[in-house]
Amino acid sequence: MGTWIAPSVIERELYEAKTAGDWPAYFDVLARNQLYLAQHRSQVDARPDSTFFHPTPDRMLVVHTAGMLPAPTPETVYEPRRLRWFAKVWAADDPAFLAVNPGSPCEAYLTTTPADLARWRAHAEAAPGVGLPEGRIHALFTGGPLHGPVAHGLAVGGHLAVTNGEFWNSLAHHGSGYRHERRRVEKSWGITDRAEWLSVLEMLLRAEAVSSVWEYALRVRRVLAADFAGPVDTEHWRHAAGASLRRGAERAAEPKLTADGVTVAQPRPAAEVEGEIAGVNRLIGRIARYEQRFRADGLLPENGWVRSVEAWDIGRASQMARWGVACRYGTVADAEAAVLRAGEAARDTYRSWEEFSAGYSLARCLHFDEEQFGTWYTTSLGTHLTLTTDPASPWLNIPWT
Repeated sequence: MGTWIAPSVIERELYEAKTAGDWPAYFDVLARNQLYLAQHRSQVDARPDSTFFHPTPDRMLVVHTAGMLPAPTPETVYEPRRLRWFAKVWAADDPAFLAVNPGSPCEAYLTTTPADLARWRAHAEAAPGVGLPEGRIHALFTGGPLHGPVAHGLAVGGHLAVTNGEFWNSLAHHGSGYRHERRRVEKSWGITDRAEWLSVLEMLLRAEAVSSVWEYALRVRRVLAADFAGPVDTEHWRHAAGASLRRGAERAAEPKLTADGVTVAQPRPAAEVEGEIAGVNRLIGRIARYEQRFRADGLLPENGWVRSVEAWDIGRASQMARWGVACRYGTVADAEAAVLRAGEAARDTYRSWEEFSAGYSLARCLHFDEEQFGTWYTTSLGTHLTLTTDPASPWLNIPWT
């Protein structure tokens, strides 16, 4: 390949097939990966259900594979389409050539006769799937940071990148296309503009979305572990959490001297306080059972325990930064600043990738799994094991500190 480094495994496979003269293999690669089509953002916003061809003056329609996408700009967005889709919609008066990654060593200029379209369909029908496989580590070999603070901040989002089948280090992010990324953040987060994106991003970076009750319970145990220099018995933990809640309720009811005089607060009903204590005790039992399973499955070491669940927010913040770029709610500079903060926040709370991952996994399971140890649990476990054992993992190649 000379001095050229393929941006990702997709372009490497295209190059290898092309240099070998193996065009069936080249078409197989195209058929199992998305082909991104440039669109005017104003047109997409005005007609979100339409896709437009914008051919070059010499009657070529340019498409890019995921690793070859240009840097995001405010005016141009990209929509992914399958080879099957192109074969279906291509008309006689459409461009004479489909130009794949023009100007690169893996480029190809494909004719578009009826026989060609039939060939595209045949390869598409034989493809096992489309897009980067989920549950695996994917990286940009060029065009994305592999080492350093920005790479660390991006790797903090590793759980979601692996789960979703995305390049973990794509800062100039296009994701699954402009429309898809906008739908995703609106459906999951209610985000429809830049101001809302910035608000959610800040909330995640401050770890304010994850349950404060979960974090309270874990904080009580952290204090006990520091005080007693070792593991904390579950009953001791429950007793300390209950005593802390009662003291907090008593202090809240004490008169307070302010600039306006003495403020007298009404004490909270005892039943309400005891109900909170009962709820925290149930939560502690639930956490203890998850940790027991974590240790059995290798998500925690023997005698290990989870320090904090802030990792869930921090990891999602790293991803949210990239999603904002794909949606054009934020710039690459905005995303870089955010992922740097995510990396710093992770290092402030955790001491290793493994500790961070355990906190992320516990929060995800507490929120979704309900002690079923079903798909939410197994995917968290599988992603943890992938990120902590795969030689290609950024967690094995980027130091925690």
